[in-house]
Amino acid sequence: MCLAIPAQVVEINGSDLAIVDLAGVRKEISLSLVDGVEPGDYVIVHVGYALQKLDAEEAERTLAMFAELASEYGAPRPGS
Repeated sequence: MCLAIPAQVVEINGSDLAIVDLAGVRKEISLSLVDGVEPGDYVIVHVGYALQKLDAEEAERTLAMFAELASEYGAPRPGS
């Protein structure tokens, strides 16, 4: 099973690299597959690559569902 997660772009580094934030965890990813990404945008991230931009409302809903599942099953939350 593969999992792609929404993350918010914090910083753009060069033409195709960005720093994203997911619940306090920051990671450098490639933007080579997605055009027009700016700081503050949400992207779907899978194995270090942004696959597409995501509407902020949809990203927040998805992240809330992940947090609810983690809470329900006792899994540690990212950044905890």
